[in-house]
Amino acid sequence: MAQSLIFDMDGTLFQTDKILELSLDDAFSRLQSLNKWDKETPIDKYREIMGVPLPKVWETLLPNHSVEEREQTDAYFLERLIENISNGKGALYPNVKEVFSYLKENECSIYIASNGLTEYLKAIISYYHLDEWVTETFSIQQIESLNKSDLVQSIIKKCGITNGAVVGDRLSDINAAKDNGLVSIGCNFDFAREDELSQADMVIDDLTELQTILSKLPK
Repeated sequence: MAQSLIFDMDGTLFQTDKILELSLDDAFSRLQSLNKWDKETPIDKYREIMGVPLPKVWETLLPNHSVEEREQTDAYFLERLIENISNGKGALYPNVKEVFSYLKENECSIYIASNGLTEYLKAIISYYHLDEWVTETFSIQQIESLNKSDLVQSIIKKCGITNGAVVGDRLSDINAAKDNGLVSIGCNFDFAREDELSQADMVIDDLTELQTILSKLPK
């Protein structure tokens, strides 16, 4: 039976850090111009919470701002992210396309489940032509609970997935696999944490390792 692999996007397929600081700087410069921020861009704080849905990001980074101000900052941040992606300032992790080609040749179905917003994901898919391999991309925006496990559950139901794995760098990805009876493959990449990866079924340091792991997954 064919395998299904559900990939996280940020910190797993896409090197978010290449455009993260740039776009976050833009967002906080805008707040400074409106006299609504007088400190440095909280990039380190963002790195700590990387992987959570954006509404929770702004609750953390702008705890004293109104919901309206957070939403405006969120919208501007998204604009800057998409603009930076479209200008080629981001990058995929090494070997993404090669591994995707290998998986497709071995009759694997590839899905993306991300805490990123729909338009942001579309920009990455479009710029890097990932739809050549990816069956479908799903955003946390599609799930009312904003919970990664619920998102993966919805993918399993919609696509009739019976076996496979979730590949990601954070605990939300590992839990999404376990909560849905799939194998969890942790990616020891930029935003990964050792205490979170220790809970994964397997850990990889490079996406090419998936080519070896594939044969070990339950059929």
